[in-house]
Amino acid sequence: MKYLLTGATGELGTYALYYLKEQVALTDIVALARTEAKAAKLREQGVEVRIGDFGDYPSLLEAFKGIDRLLFISSQPGATVSRVEQHTNVVQAAKETGISFVAYTSFPKGPQSQSPLAQDHILTERLISEANIPHTFLRNNWYLENENDTLNAAAAGHPFTYSAGDGKIGWALKREYAEAAINVLTEKVATPEVLELTGKPITYAALADALKIASGKAFEVIEMTDTDYQTALISTGVPEAVVGFILMIQNDIRNGELDVSSNDFEKTLGKPLTPLVTALREWLQK
Repeated sequence: MKYLLTGATGELGTYALYYLKEQVALTDIVALARTEAKAAKLREQGVEVRIGDFGDYPSLLEAFKGIDRLLFISSQPGATVSRVEQHTNVVQAAKETGISFVAYTSFPKGPQSQSPLAQDHILTERLISEANIPHTFLRNNWYLENENDTLNAAAAGHPFTYSAGDGKIGWALKREYAEAAINVLTEKVATPEVLELTGKPITYAALADALKIASGKAFEVIEMTDTDYQTALISTGVPEAVVGFILMIQNDIRNGELDVSSNDFEKTLGKPLTPLVTALREWLQK
């Protein structure tokens, strides 16, 4: 059985590789890297690396030869080649090379989501389904690490700011999402078509309270309007394009796009999620 991880040099992929090495023989693992430079560190670990780029279809056909099960970590938006085209290439290459199972990191709520961030994922889920490849859609809620800038600022004594109101988010550590993905990839657990992987949905205000406990630091918590939050972000040097993206996410959260209740995560891990205060203490040690 050959397993291939895409995104193996990224943060989620690095965690996924760690957990995969715990479950299967090193000789059964293949990592995908875009360049030889990115492949070097993986090869130092004894991992077989194949060079492939989501934007280069022939490279994927070559990289996917002989692969049985694929962890397809979604690409980042905004690349030269659109994410839709990249993901189409991956799915078509997986079908053409006879890959028998795909675990795809998707977005909460699937086709029911109204978030602009969800649209590429909805299309990718449809492509995988239409390709008739057995699959599990890992609808990952939100990585705690996505809040690095907000958490770092508050832990340093600066205000904890947000504009999402009472919208709720299911934060969990990135390593936990990776472990769940590998449990699915290796069939350590059941592999249903959809898994809504989410922590307990809470507000930013509750996250701030947990950070105060975890860090032992006092800081101001300020719920802002989008306009004031935009001004605050720009004043700290955040590029305007990034500010727009942040505000879009805050709007999604305010509208409940990440408010998902499910016990799929715990069932897939076979254990409880790390409690939020404990997770924040772990994050503070990084």
